[in-house]
Amino acid sequence: RGHAGAAPAAGRPGAAPPEAAMILAEILAAKEAEVAAARRARPLADVIAAARAAPPPRGFLRALGGPPSGAGAGGTEVRVIAEVKKASPSKGVIRPDFDPVAIARAYAEGGAACLSVLTDERYFQGSLAYLAAIREAVALPLLRKDFIIDEYQVHEARAAGADAILLIVAAFCGDCAGGRTPEDLNRLAALARELGMDVLTEVHTADELALAVASGAPLIGINNRDLRTFHTTLEVTERLAPLVPPDRLLVSESGIWTHDDLRRVAAAGARAVLVGESLMRQPDVAAALRALRGSPEGSVPDNS
Repeated sequence: RGHAGAAPAAGRPGAAPPEAAMILAEILAAKEAEVAAARRARPLADVIAAARAAPPPRGFLRALGGPPSGAGAGGTEVRVIAEVKKASPSKGVIRPDFDPVAIARAYAEGGAACLSVLTDERYFQGSLAYLAAIREAVALPLLRKDFIIDEYQVHEARAAGADAILLIVAAFCGDCAGGRTPEDLNRLAALARELGMDVLTEVHTADELALAVASGAPLIGINNRDLRTFHTTLEVTERLAPLVPPDRLLVSESGIWTHDDLRRVAAAGARAVLVGESLMRQPDVAAALRALRGSPEGSVPDNS
């Protein structure tokens, strides 16, 4: 499917292959076609009705501000959003023995505050069905992790049981925006809030962050991975975190492999981290999550 069958790269993420450049634009173009096909297959009115009939959201943002699930530098509480992720365009299949419900339960056991569930099928081998199944199996709030560009997907997320959605600022401004605008971003965020969901507003640059801050987004994710090239460095969080107002909850995403990495982004100001690949590559994801959080009962993950 798409690039998902590519051979996985070994070790910690770094510079991406040249063919990864501008993959975000390709993904967004494919997503536009995917949404159009979904609208033809299932009318928006049906999805809206299903969203209204879904059980109430479980408070994603509230869970990130609740009891601590780890400690960062200086005693800063850092909560973990653990990601259920089979594959990615840059790494191929990350976890061949992929049982989303079992993984979600292990994450809950390991101390995750919330879960992120990949629902993109073409590039990440995810599924909305995974999110719906996980919703039935665990009590943790769930983020629909996808390239959301249309109101259809927002209603679809709520209908499947999502408690939050991801909105990527780069999809609404700059080279990859197509015909989308920051006003479209704000409209989708407002719709999500109307449906009772939280929004993780994701940025990678200072300009994107300024837009997110101006929009009033309470939950801001700094992606350490450049979605245009897939190059990853924690320096992105360190550079942008000082620009995030103290009344916003900052999440550092991608490239967090060890407890030291977690402490590093916590020292920069992150109150939560979103972690996927580094956990998915471990045989015992509950133990790997405990180790990442710095829990004494956790073993140190093997990143070789």
